Amino acid sequence: MSTAVPLTIDTDEQALFRDSVRSFAQQTVAPHVLQMDESQTMRRELIDAAFELGIMGIEIPEEFGGAGADISTAVVAIEELAAVDPSLSVCVDVQNTLVNNAILRWANDEQRQRYLPRLCSDMLASYCLSEPASGSDAFALQTRAVEEGDCYRLNGTKMWITNGAEAEFYLLFATVDPEAGYRGITAFLIERGFDGFSVGKKEDKLGIRASSTVTLHLEDCLVPKANVLGEVGKGYKIAIETLNEGRIGIGAQMIGLARGALDNARRYILERRQFGKAIADFQGIQFQFAEAATELEAARLLVYNAARLKDAGRPFLTEAAMAKLYSSRAAEKIASRCVELHGGVGFTKEFLAEKFYRDAKIGSIYEGTSNMQLQTIAKNLLG
Repeated sequence: MSTAVPLTIDTDEQALFRDSVRSFAQQTVAPHVLQMDESQTMRRELIDAAFELGIMGIEIPEEFGGAGADISTAVVAIEELAAVDPSLSVCVDVQNTLVNNAILRWANDEQRQRYLPRLCSDMLASYCLSEPASGSDAFALQTRAVEEGDCYRLNGTKMWITNGAEAEFYLLFATVDPEAGYRGITAFLIERGFDGFSVGKKEDKLGIRASSTVTLHLEDCLVPKANVLGEVGKGYKIAIETLNEGRIGIGAQMIGLARGALDNARRYILERRQFGKAIADFQGIQFQFAEAATELEAARLLVYNAARLKDAGRPFLTEAAMAKLYSSRAAEKIASRCVELHGGVGFTKEFLAEKFYRDAKIGSIYEGTSNMQLQTIAKNLLG
């Protein structure tokens, strides 16, 4: 296992970036959070505002219009957004840690020139791996890609696709040879307007309800060979290595969510009075709050250490799995505790406590379940 990279104090530039994202989240996003949750709709103007703020292309080099920063910077943005709205946070997370990451690592020069400037400025992206029969068994794909002239003809269905309803660009995995198993998996760059491509059912979810999760249909969808990402048959490698970074992003989302829940609980227990004093003055409340804050700090250290290892070019797979595993568990536990700290009102939709609780559950499921993280950690440590 890799040695931890020392955590450093934010530089002035990093602190300014954090403050700018926090201000955006609190002033621009916060007024719409409850309405978006109720309507299960992401306001397009918030996505546009995220592009304008420069947080949709954090790791993309400046020559393409991006910030030219690193995943530690992306983690800052994802955490700050999740403290206010985990739905918008995962929207930004998928753009940065999955799609942009894959394009940067695997695209050829022509693909970079064609897509990176738009991924920074106005083109929301989606990552499309899962299928009805392919979840934790990620490469049991049935979506088929058949070579046809200068194109591939794709047929199949994708499921549980984040950002799918609003996206204009899709990084999608299909197999060119089902008999070859994972060695047939190939990554394709698909634009929303391609013939034969359509967005289907939108899921009615427990949490992160403003974040769209949809089914995608490919019916004789013709994709130019120029839109194959990397090499034919190497999509499995792209998927695995991209998701390794994606786990750090989910960890950032979870610590932001937990922090948002704890911040709201802190305000409440300082204001709520019983028996003639604030309930924060009771030791039982203080101990619960202290335990939650300690668990949050431990999760934050795991997430930021995994990000720093990645930025340093050092092995980070085990640490990323640990960060996602622990932060998702901590977020669910902390959000649950915060509902209790609110008492009866925490069980109502008038307060954000119940929303953070609902939003937290997905952390142990998407981009690799907790059991899959445990398997990854054990395999790496036990050889």
